[in-house]
Amino acid sequence: MSDTTPTPPMPDFPPPPRPAQKKSRTNLVIISAAAAVIAAVVGTGVAVVQSRDDSKPAATAQASTPAKDVDAAADEPDEPTYTAIDADSFTITLRTTERQCFGSAGCNVTVEPDLTLLVDSDSVDPDAVYEVTYEIRGDESGPIIETAELSDQTNLNYRPSILSTASSRTKVSVKITDVIEQG
Repeated sequence: MSDTTPTPPMPDFPPPPRPAQKKSRTNLVIISAAAAVIAAVVGTGVAVVQSRDDSKPAATAQASTPAKDVDAAADEPDEPTYTAIDADSFTITLRTTERQCFGSAGCNVTVEPDLTLLVDSDSVDPDAVYEVTYEIRGDESGPIIETAELSDQTNLNYRPSILSTASSRTKVSVKITDVIEQG
């Protein structure tokens, strides 16, 4: 026995011709789509540049203004102006939320402030907090001083007040005594 392995037969030369394959149009479609996208981007860029060509009137206006005034105006940010808020900027009434009377011994009354802002809320600084101090009269032991906080132009925080009146006919009144702006 010999140690040699048989060798495969040699192929025929030249190899047999392969049938012609049809070229795919996928590459053509991809290239066309890419060209269309590029054309759209370039066209949009040209339109934006042409629409921003209104700098000539602004340059003419600046040329007639002294340079010092232009620099000063550029340094100053446009800060909104807000209305100064004081005691006259509000009206206040009391809303009775609870009342318990004890015949001739008087009543326990729970009241809450009902503040009305007399200026446009958009003219109030949204970052400021206003402490509105008010005085309630009608309690047996004398006036009660309370404070409500107005923040975010319209958000009012307060604690209800509990009064002891001398009788069920006692008039309870309120008035704003002070408004302090915080921040």
